Amino acid sequence: MHPIAHIESCFSTKFGIPRQAGIVDTPARVVFEPEYRIAEAVRGLEDFEYIWLIWQFSQAVRPGWSPTVRPPRLGGNRRMGVFATRSPFRPNALGLSSVRLLRVSTEAGLGPVLHVAGADLLDGTPIFDIKPYLPYTDSHPEARSGFAPQAAEALLQVDCPPQMLALLPAGLRGGLLDVLAHDPRPQYQHDPNRRYGMEFGGFEIKFSVADGTVHVEGVSPLPCSDGRPPTQ
Repeated sequence: MHPIAHIESCFSTKFGIPRQAGIVDTPARVVFEPEYRIAEAVRGLEDFEYIWLIWQFSQAVRPGWSPTVRPPRLGGNRRMGVFATRSPFRPNALGLSSVRLLRVSTEAGLGPVLHVAGADLLDGTPIFDIKPYLPYTDSHPEARSGFAPQAAEALLQVDCPPQMLALLPAGLRGGLLDVLAHDPRPQYQHDPNRRYGMEFGGFEIKFSVADGTVHVEGVSPLPCSDGRPPTQ
């Protein structure tokens, strides 16, 4: 198999990426590789509200695999079968995400570009296939969900000084607040005295968490960044 596209997202490092697709409505773009920049290949796709992305955990590829993993959802102390989890450490390191299709544009030198929201992919992640989402067959809201029957965490309050939030482009502000509200820290790391840092849309965000509130302590452009997210 060969990648047909890659994603341009706000997440340049793994820290802070939403734990599942659709949890946070952050914008992203699917940019096709040169061989697939053909308008006819996406004809009709704009009529669908959601699409499936089949992609690779490109930073988790390794020569071997383990039949069991330790899901963070279970505190990292209990082993489950790899095929009963969404762990990135899989025999083929493939991921599957349902994202909202905002629009399809045509851009000089890039051909058709898919603008999506809710992607849980690292910037630059290779995409192997794209398929339309069909609600009548792809949605099963009453299905049993094993050890993950509901959302993993309650939302946190976010305390971000207005002057810091104003440093971000307007299109990124809501996404950052949502990412922080969903607690980007590892699920079993809750040190109230620790200061965390994450990269988001070309900025470094410094924050701490105490008593159910995320306190944003710094927002600064990353070196060699003009502050423009890859989705603009």
